[in-house]
Amino acid sequence: MQIVRARYGNGVGLHGGVLTRQGFHALPVDLDELLEFPLRELRRVVEDAAAAPPARPSEEVPRLGAPVCGLTEVWAAGVTYERSRAARMTESEHEADIYERVYGAERPELFFKAASWRVVGPDEPVSVRADSAVNVPEPELAVVANRFGEIVGYTICDDVSSRSIEGENSLYLPQAKAYLGACALGPGITPVWEVNNPYALGMELTISREGRTAWEGRSSTELLRRELPELLAYLFRADEFPQGVVLATGTSLVPELPFTLAEGDVVHIGVAGLGALDNPVVVGKEAMAWLLDRAAHGRASGGRRAMSAAAVAGHTTSSEQEA
Repeated sequence: MQIVRARYGNGVGLHGGVLTRQGFHALPVDLDELLEFPLRELRRVVEDAAAAPPARPSEEVPRLGAPVCGLTEVWAAGVTYERSRAARMTESEHEADIYERVYGAERPELFFKAASWRVVGPDEPVSVRADSAVNVPEPELAVVANRFGEIVGYTICDDVSSRSIEGENSLYLPQAKAYLGACALGPGITPVWEVNNPYALGMELTISREGRTAWEGRSSTELLRRELPELLAYLFRADEFPQGVVLATGTSLVPELPFTLAEGDVVHIGVAGLGALDNPVVVGKEAMAWLLDRAAHGRASGGRRAMSAAAVAGHTTSSEQEA
């Protein structure tokens, strides 16, 4: 079972629902409003939807969007794995002690990653900065929390990063991490009650280039130094998220220098029990102009508040075509 935002055929907009072996089950609200519910109520809504007849059978394959919309933000934690600490120290030799200290500090490194409209989903392109010499994907387990700070599920995040910009000066981290096309999420949200142990999830990263494997690696969330509730507690300590938040929890898979992503590469991230996230790579913000067009039409911001089975089946009314 996964909570998703999906589109079928030539349908207009993305619709919140639950994917099961039987097919796509419509949710009464989109994912931003779902994250306004306490976990107990959220689970009831999701399980009720999954128990209803599917609006689309499993034989029909949907096009999935990023499982985030509305006011839901994406944040990230840094230097939470030993491999990440070592990589940051290598690329920032003149400031290596900063990463050594944050790795062992009581307070974690947390930073803003993306607003929902900037996030891309499965099979949509991610971008690397045109003014950066070294760029890498960072595969991460992402925790999805409701407005109350309760963990409601997990998804996969590609925290695309500019190693050369961050390595030049650690204060450049926002420029290295938060730009158009730097965040991918998907394929959906696996509910927290469906994941037995989030600290024992195998993870793989494969970067394909011209039909060949340019880089690959494997790791596990068992190497995560921080506890997930601990990271969320710091995030919520002095902030509020009225429609929930997605928190990427750091990476343990970082290609060795001088490897860098190139235009046309395909990034594959797989996490056991959560599925896979695949994204082609483009260069520069111009290649991501379609995100601006989509945002202008409300397709990424939850412009449609609820849906019906008829809408999923393609029988939308004029009021339902706002997305």
